[in-house]
Amino acid sequence: MKRLLGFFVMALFISAASLAVAKDSQVTGAVVDVKDDVIVVKKGNENWEIARDKNTKTTGEIKKGDRVMIKYKMTATSIEGKEPTKPKTDTKAATDTKVTTDAKAKTEAKTK
Repeated sequence: MKRLLGFFVMALFISAASLAVAKDSQVTGAVVDVKDDVIVVKKGNENWEIARDKNTKTTGEIKKGDRVMIKYKMTATSIEGKEPTKPKTDTKAATDTKVTTDAKAKTEAKTK
C-alpha cells in the first residue's frame, strides 16, 4: 500500500513539474541570415529572428536560402510590474453633465 501511495505521489510530482516547462513551438521557412547568436527565417511576409547559442542543436550546415524547421521555447527573461492605468476623465463630458444638471435644477426651482 505504501509503495502504491509512493508511486502516486511521484506521478503527481512529475506531472506538476511538466506543466511548469515552457511549451515547444516551431517555425518553418527559408533562412535569410545565419550568425553565431541568431538565425533569421522568412515565414510568409515576416522575418522571424530567433536567438541561438552554443547549446542549440543543429544538424547539417545551415546557409542562406536553406529551408529549415526551428523548434523553440518562449520563456520570459524578466517581468516588471506596472501601476494600473487610471481611466481618463473626459472633461468636456463632465462639463456637459454639470451644465445639464444646473439647467435642470434651475428649471425645477422655477416650477416650484
